[in-house]
Amino acid sequence: MNAIGAAFELVLQWNVFATVLLAALFGLTVGAIPGLTATMATALLVPLTFFMDPVPAVGAIVACAAMAIFAGDIPGTLLRIPGTPASAAYTDEAYAMTRNGEAETALGANLLFSALGGLAGTAVLIFAAPALAEVALKFSSFEYFWMALLGLTCAVFIGSAQPLRAFVSLFIGLAIATIGLNNPAGVPRFTFGSTNLLAGIDFIPAMIGLFAVSEVLRSIASGVPSIGRLQTSTGNIFKHWGGMVTTYWRQQLRGNALGIAIGALPGAGADIAAWVAYAVSRKMSRTPEKFGTGHVEGIVESTSANNAALASAWIPALVFGIPGDTITAIVIGVLYVKGLNPGPTLFLFNPQSIYAVFIIFVLANLVMIPLGWVTIKLAKRLLLVPRNIMMPVILAFCIVGAFASSNSSYGIIVMLAFGILGFVMEENRIPIAPCILGIVIGPMLEETFVTSMIKSDGSFLGFFERPIAAGLGIVTVLIWLSPLIGMLMRRRNAGASASGQ
Repeated sequence: MNAIGAAFELVLQWNVFATVLLAALFGLTVGAIPGLTATMATALLVPLTFFMDPVPAVGAIVACAAMAIFAGDIPGTLLRIPGTPASAAYTDEAYAMTRNGEAETALGANLLFSALGGLAGTAVLIFAAPALAEVALKFSSFEYFWMALLGLTCAVFIGSAQPLRAFVSLFIGLAIATIGLNNPAGVPRFTFGSTNLLAGIDFIPAMIGLFAVSEVLRSIASGVPSIGRLQTSTGNIFKHWGGMVTTYWRQQLRGNALGIAIGALPGAGADIAAWVAYAVSRKMSRTPEKFGTGHVEGIVESTSANNAALASAWIPALVFGIPGDTITAIVIGVLYVKGLNPGPTLFLFNPQSIYAVFIIFVLANLVMIPLGWVTIKLAKRLLLVPRNIMMPVILAFCIVGAFASSNSSYGIIVMLAFGILGFVMEENRIPIAPCILGIVIGPMLEETFVTSMIKSDGSFLGFFERPIAAGLGIVTVLIWLSPLIGMLMRRRNAGASASGQ
């Protein structure tokens, strides 16, 4: 109890509150700008933390990251431009709600369940950090291979109404992920003599091109259509909160659980959590046919997952010094600089500082609601701007974001190329989301497969020898076989019905 009291004394100071507030506003700003990720926002804060005490320094990163992950939902919902990779999983769904005149409902769900997901992840971080981190440490390349494959499988067989078209999109993404030197053998692949392609395809300009530039091209091709009746309305984002909580509480809890479990795995993070949660939501839904048309159910589950994952990613970082995602990789460096060396001894010799970080986690997720509401009220004015003016402005921001990702014109070229690719794909009703997931997870899939094959001396049985890997493998294979099993069961039922008549 003395440590908890000391933690409150560390937090309840004006400089800590001011630092958290300013960092939160900075995170909201960066997260809402397409092309600028939560990781980038965190990295930009690091030089400033050198001049702060340990608690406000870590608190600034906590607040900034939480706000940036949420803020990425705003441009995704209003303009179909995901602000952060974690928002890309449900951007199409949220934008469909905007086209249906339900942007307030989508943004309200993003805000409410982002805050609740963050609080759920924080609760687990506080009470179960050592136990969950110990499980996460048991994951080797075999388990990570099945995790990557399970994520890709979910995108095709669970998260899409048309598995064949989704597979084509996923194959495109995986093919793009093979470009460059970033492979286990370090051999240049598909570079065609270009030095720029040696580094592979940068995910940020590719994502901007697939989502944003393709939308600009589609607007030009169709004569800049109106977005719908929402252009003349601002609405109330709080109106449907009670109904969403009572209707979708199961989806919220399931999303929180998935986010916490995936976030606690080193290297997984909020991005994969959001994709898997959206796919599971579609599979488990009683109305899967509504997904893709502007249905809030998938948004509730996936946004609950990515914010819960953000907090649980701190579990392996604090307990064992192993980063759960790119943000906590940066945090570990800050902790070492501030003398808060991650590991079990941190909880023994400096518990008040850890409890202070936990308190700031709770504070950041509570502050998210009023600050998020203000940000949404300001951002929704974008819908009042005529589309023939908005599209060139969007294209200009896309160019800035693509350039900022690599500080070169090469990023702009990648963005434009993927914009054309996204336009062609959607004109042929090929979904974009599986392509994005293939680009993100492709390198991890290849690396873990090659590493695992080396460990097992080329034997595929090695992928099923470890208990956790065997469980993940069996689940993945069952999902692959589910269409065949379903077809056989339908034939069996039809035969039984025919014989009964």
